Amino acid sequence: MIRARAALVRARTGLVNTARSLAKSYGERLRGCNVRNMNPEKAESLSPELQVALEPLLNAIESLSERIAEYNERIENLAQQSYPQVALLKQIKGVGTLIALTFLLTLEDPRRFGKSRDVGCYLGLQPGRRKSGQSEPQLHISKEGDPYLRTLLVQGAQHILGPFGIDCDLRRWGLKLAERGGRNGKKRAIVATARKLAVLLHHLWVSGEVYEPLHNSSRTTVAAAA
Repeated sequence: MIRARAALVRARTGLVNTARSLAKSYGERLRGCNVRNMNPEKAESLSPELQVALEPLLNAIESLSERIAEYNERIENLAQQSYPQVALLKQIKGVGTLIALTFLLTLEDPRRFGKSRDVGCYLGLQPGRRKSGQSEPQLHISKEGDPYLRTLLVQGAQHILGPFGIDCDLRRWGLKLAERGGRNGKKRAIVATARKLAVLLHHLWVSGEVYEPLHNSSRTTVAAAA
């Protein structure tokens, strides 16, 4: 169901991009930027000729959104009925049922990893290193493992570091990394946060602990006060 839903999302994205591109080529613009609400009503401000041309396309987009919503409901029900571990992972704000369930089903057995830190490498989120004299420049991530789960983790990291992310150790760490990262600092920070997110999800899965968003920060404050 997760993979089928992903196929519909890709198809919807392609149709939305096509509709916007066609409108733009005529010097016009589809109002609204939320693909979930893209429907024929969004074309009311366009010229009559363009409305006629885009109506079947926008109807198809609206239908895909309805099917995706049905999949969301089915996946939510499946998680509640058969995968209680999902609730552990959803303690992290920015991790929804889709990310949590895909993580569980992709890794299958948490005990296959000796350390939680190994999960980042398994999912291709660990950057390589190249020794060059006295320096060791950081390379791109390996992109090994499951690409769809890696994409979902990056999306989760974007939410954590974005304007709606709650204050937590992971957010503080990622934002600090972005500040000192130079031109591509934000991109590297998102990938690094996705890697740490994967490690944290595995740790919660194995330990069953209650997630404390500011666990490390609180410990540092106590130590400083002492």
